[in-house]
Amino acid sequence: MEKYEKLEKVGEGTYGKVYKAKDKATGQLVALKKTRLEMDEEGVPPTALREVSLLQLLSQSLYVVRLLSVEHVDGGSKRKAAAAAAAEGAGAGEGHGGAVGGGKPMLYLVFEYLDTDLKKFIDSHRKGPNPRPVPAATVQNFLYQLLKGVAHCHSHGVLHRDLKPQNLLVDKEKGILKIADLGLGRAFTVPLKSYTHEVVTLWYRAPEVLLGSAHYSIGVDMWSVGCIFAEMVRRQALFPGDSEFQQLLHIFRLLGTPTEKQWPGVTTLRDWHVYPQWEPQNLARAVPSLGPDGVDLLSKMLKYDPAERISAKAALDHPFFDSLDKSQF
Repeated sequence: MEKYEKLEKVGEGTYGKVYKAKDKATGQLVALKKTRLEMDEEGVPPTALREVSLLQLLSQSLYVVRLLSVEHVDGGSKRKAAAAAAAEGAGAGEGHGGAVGGGKPMLYLVFEYLDTDLKKFIDSHRKGPNPRPVPAATVQNFLYQLLKGVAHCHSHGVLHRDLKPQNLLVDKEKGILKIADLGLGRAFTVPLKSYTHEVVTLWYRAPEVLLGSAHYSIGVDMWSVGCIFAEMVRRQALFPGDSEFQQLLHIFRLLGTPTEKQWPGVTTLRDWHVYPQWEPQNLARAVPSLGPDGVDLLSKMLKYDPAERISAKAALDHPFFDSLDKSQF
């Protein structure tokens, strides 16, 4: 890791610490993700290798944060080398041997660095000296890019499972939005607690996940996309629950309590209880500045039955995007 100069810790991702760093050779800013892939004597576990090669494949999309390289830091080799040199009388100094020190071998993922995310972007329109709506053209543009990225992941059989504004990085200069923290999502289930034991936000989590469904598919990501779409328009979360139960109640109050007719099998899901019977509200009232096409697209993303939810690929062809110049993508 001598190639990189660590500048600051920028956060704790779901699966490990994240540092802002500089590539000493090129001056390029990068995000270093230290993963908790405990490597054994045999080296990197095969599941991890598969995931990393998948991440590399996915990051060929402009709308997924680019994985620039993967660095394998062998915890013990430096000390062994120093000890060998000392034994040969080369007199390797203490300082030299302890550069990385012993400890477990680690895998670092090196990503391109972007300085802002969609949460900060929305916050900047909601708070501060100049509160203003996110321009309709920006909402349309960012949603289209998000759908491009999600469609790309889904076409390779990858679910993100934790899409939220904090995981969508924004390049303000170029007006590009990129999906990040595609964790090492296959090896882990939906994270309940983050790496630092903060409670992971439930606001974007699909009802089938909240209700303990054993099987879920691309619909989980499309529900999250719907919540993010609404949040760009409203500048505040659509369903801000602080527990799984409260989260479901937020959803049921707006969309109505789901029935077997709407969503076959819902009452047999593991965590289903008998809930108050709410009637569906008019979705347009929750997103007052959104036109009829936008409301129609949102309603298709927030269908209760995951099998009925619109796919990312189909959403790209929705009339909501008719006025968008798609040649730029």
